[in-house]
Amino acid sequence: MKLAHLILAHAQPDQLDRLIQALQHPDADFYIHVDRKTDLEAFRNLLKHRNVYFVKKREKVYWGAYSMVQATLNGFEEIIASGVPYGYINLLSGQDYPLKSPDFIHDFLEKQAGTQFMDYLSVMKEWQEAIPRVKKYHLIHYSIPGKYALEKLLNTVLPERKSPEKLTFVGRSQWFTITFEAVKYIVRYLKEHPNVSRFFKMTWGVDELVFQTLLYNSAFKPAMRNDNLRYIDWSEGKASPKTLTVADEALLRSSGKLFARKFNSTTEPEIMDILDAKFLTV
Repeated sequence: MKLAHLILAHAQPDQLDRLIQALQHPDADFYIHVDRKTDLEAFRNLLKHRNVYFVKKREKVYWGAYSMVQATLNGFEEIIASGVPYGYINLLSGQDYPLKSPDFIHDFLEKQAGTQFMDYLSVMKEWQEAIPRVKKYHLIHYSIPGKYALEKLLNTVLPERKSPEKLTFVGRSQWFTITFEAVKYIVRYLKEHPNVSRFFKMTWGVDELVFQTLLYNSAFKPAMRNDNLRYIDWSEGKASPKTLTVADEALLRSSGKLFARKFNSTTEPEIMDILDAKFLTV
């Protein structure tokens, strides 16, 4: 089974190189989207790997904005255009790292063929803090003067936004592992429903909503497993997860996940060394 790793990166090319090396497999390819705000030259060394491709259409990615979704879609489209019949597409950040060997990961996904691995909660039930994301107008995606004053005005004078196409909103973590057929469905759906794209462009934190929502409201819903196969520690209560260290080894070992985030090879390389020695061999 062929596996395409789509990696969204903006910094630390050496750490990204280490991630690619850790995931090397005869049936793996790597598609790297480098934020257009970042100099691509710093990442050119990655092309030493036979199976690394840069996503040509690069986006300037901003936290919370649709640009994160667009960067992912650009990667999807390039993967589809390759003509390679991938079994799964695995969305990673440049700060992720595997907890299992490439052989284990490929065997696991082959045995689970057809399952969509994503975290998702109902926005209207279990994840109500996300309701303002879809009910209110957010202009974070748009580069227009005075956009936040305009945003406030829109939310004062206009009624709450309605779900396009009567979609039921679900979401949570933006990172996932889904089938090639699901990826093709997402790309096709957004092209055929520009009203849905417009809606999500006015949604804050949309990268945590759009992909799960589209599959949840489709024939892929029965195949969705509420597990994105990733260990992520939000215990610090910050906007981004905890940087993992050697103190987290026991939790990583017992997590049962295939990947974890986030790591920093500059400040905390020891935990990645431990993973290489103890986990990637199984």
